[in-house]
Amino acid sequence: MTTPVDLARDEEVTPRKTNLTVALIVIAMAQLMIVLDGTIVNIATPHILTDLDFSQSSVQWVVTAYALAFGSLLLLGGRLGDLFGRRRMFVLGVAIFAIASLLGGIAANSAMLLAARGLQGAGAALASPAALALINTTFPAGKERNRAMAVYAAMSGAGAAVGLILGGILTEWDWRATFFINVPIGLIVAAIAPRVLVESEGNDGTLDIWGAVAGTVGLFGIVYGLSHAGQQGASWGDFETLFPLIGGLVMLGMFVLIETRVKHPLLPMRILADRTRAVSLFSMLLIGAGMFAMFFFLGLFIQQVLGYSPIKSGFAFLPFSVGIVAAAGIASNLVSRVDPRWVAGFGGLLTTVSMWGLTNLSMDSSYATNLLPWVIVMGFGMGFLFIPLTLTATAGVDKNDSGAAASALNTAQQIGGAVGIAALTTAFTHYATQKGNELAEAGRAAMAKATAAGQTPTKEQIADATHQAQLQAQTFGSTHAFWFAAGMLLVGTVLVVALLGIKHDELSTEEAAVHVG
Repeated sequence: MTTPVDLARDEEVTPRKTNLTVALIVIAMAQLMIVLDGTIVNIATPHILTDLDFSQSSVQWVVTAYALAFGSLLLLGGRLGDLFGRRRMFVLGVAIFAIASLLGGIAANSAMLLAARGLQGAGAALASPAALALINTTFPAGKERNRAMAVYAAMSGAGAAVGLILGGILTEWDWRATFFINVPIGLIVAAIAPRVLVESEGNDGTLDIWGAVAGTVGLFGIVYGLSHAGQQGASWGDFETLFPLIGGLVMLGMFVLIETRVKHPLLPMRILADRTRAVSLFSMLLIGAGMFAMFFFLGLFIQQVLGYSPIKSGFAFLPFSVGIVAAAGIASNLVSRVDPRWVAGFGGLLTTVSMWGLTNLSMDSSYATNLLPWVIVMGFGMGFLFIPLTLTATAGVDKNDSGAAASALNTAQQIGGAVGIAALTTAFTHYATQKGNELAEAGRAAMAKATAAGQTPTKEQIADATHQAQLQAQTFGSTHAFWFAAGMLLVGTVLVVALLGIKHDELSTEEAAVHVG
């Protein structure tokens, strides 16, 4: 017999007259918003740097704060959805994301903007794992669910391209608009979601708070230490560099210890015990570092050195997204016939060669000759990497660990980006400072020589020479950062080819489309 309590419970779990089309739009918009926010500010970064008085070495935190918060809290966000209901966490995450976007848009200083970016990452970490899971609970198996999965994959794959182009268009007007645009979208999604999405039932279990704290603090310490080492005048021996780095490593060690002892760990160590998954996750971390580095340093270079407008900069990256989607389609078919080590190895080789190509950029580089070929090659390389590594990272995992394995893959990519940008900014600052000092010394010698000859330069000539020297130093620093990024990608490629022993007939391609991009 059905009681009023049962009816009330059913009503809470299954919304009346669920409109699957609206439900799909809600999930797709949330996913697009989360994915594109990882790239949308890359185009706005030069303008943020100027308006909020960031330094060239500290502006990387605008990107890093989001990726670090997103990546380090992703496992916790998935676990919260399991325990307390995925729809509830989805709505909460989207609402936090929207509020954080508002705070970012009105930020009066760098500290407020960075806090808002971290809060955006926390909101994304709650909403993102729930979004995919809600497709399974809201859409019936078969045609409807397959359609939802396809749209979700499209949003994931298109997010980077949409973010770069939309970032360019909005930045042309005002960089703050790149944050404000999320506010109405996020609030509308949060308001409609409870009416059209089906809630999952909460699971019994405990929340691994100490594991989340240890992991987050450890990662922050490492990123902060690397970032401080990259500041002008800082060194690796500074207390403010060494203490966070050592403390971060200690906390990560504590994280591993905690995960081996708690009953419901955020990241079961048995996932990493499998060589195939461990290699896949570590390689994805290195790939994330390379991809984030390309967007960050190249975004600054093409605007500040080559003088591209924000809109032109956004469209300059469009071939990357076209390449990654095209290659992902090819790779999805190849992995059923070719061992993943060779598909991913080929992709890794392409990305390494592409990053090497970017080391040859100069102040006189043209888009068609010096940029476009490498942007396309990078896109294809990433497409050939993402599909096989997504499959190998989740292959053979126990059903109870499937969610944690998928979250670990996304975490590796985000954390790789955060740590990679911090490390490469250190390299950038070192070489840019070195070149800047050389050019300053040469400039002083030239001025002294001109003055002795009675040819004192005008203020305008001095200002122009100083500006040109700054651009030369930035170019020198950027190309060296690309060298280090190429090294990271090469290491990842070698690891994949040497250690990824799983065969193609042991894989399923069902998950391939979901995690593209």
